[in-house]
Amino acid sequence: MNKSFRGLLAALAACMGLAARAADTPPENPAWTEAKAVAKAGPADIAIAGQATLHLPADRVFIPQPQAGKLLTAMGNPGQHTELAGLVFPKGEGEWFATLRYIASGYVKDGDAKEWKADELLASYKEGTEASNEERRKMGAPALEIIGWAEAPAYEATQHRLVWAMSSKEKGAPADANLGVNYNTYALGREGYLSLNFITDLKDLPAQKPDAKALLGALEFDKGKRYEDFDSSTDHVAEYGLAALVVGVGAKKLGLLAVIFAFVAKFAKIIFIAVVGFGAAITKFFKRS
Repeated sequence: MNKSFRGLLAALAACMGLAARAADTPPENPAWTEAKAVAKAGPADIAIAGQATLHLPADRVFIPQPQAGKLLTAMGNPGQHTELAGLVFPKGEGEWFATLRYIASGYVKDGDAKEWKADELLASYKEGTEASNEERRKMGAPALEIIGWAEAPAYEATQHRLVWAMSSKEKGAPADANLGVNYNTYALGREGYLSLNFITDLKDLPAQKPDAKALLGALEFDKGKRYEDFDSSTDHVAEYGLAALVVGVGAKKLGLLAVIFAFVAKFAKIIFIAVVGFGAAITKFFKRS
């Protein structure tokens, strides 16, 4: 982690009232206080956007909207967070957190999963990230460099689940700098899809993959909203295919470069602007009963 990035961490910690505090002392930022007040501890069944149910495990905590969006903003992720359903934190050990969104895209066809090539997807992702770096600079966030796949895209056709992970670092950082990772999991439904974005450090990912996949498995679309409930005579079909959920490849094929940038902004900004390692402070806060 380079000096400028450490400075960003320190600035965020200071603005949130975390600097020089004991681990068991709650931060004073109102967003943290509001989130703690509405936190739902598992086991619990949580309705998601009138589309699905999250069967929250016993060792997890869920923060609903609008408090979840306020907390993300306090963490350095500006925006309305209109598609955000909530945030998930571990109540016990584990320095990670996850964002849960529902995107009403329409039915996403998955046929392109049979044709995609990981190297082409990676090249498109790098291109989109480079193009979005200017927006990051305007927001006061560091430019990013994509290192490569932490896990190449894999689609489970029977369960209609997509998993992929990308590693990154601050642009210009030394080769041995700590790498961040966004571990992305998606569940497809009849009218859209759920995006569960798992935030952690790359070095911790192997040990934490089971946590991410367990959360994905805890999501269940409601009857009538499942992927297999699709009715071609009445239902809206998304303008893009499955590959677009990874890097906007579907949008690129249509020549809609702006849509690619929108995908990068929506699905990468959370991870790459949220500072690497900052999840540890968040989880310590929610470990307390």
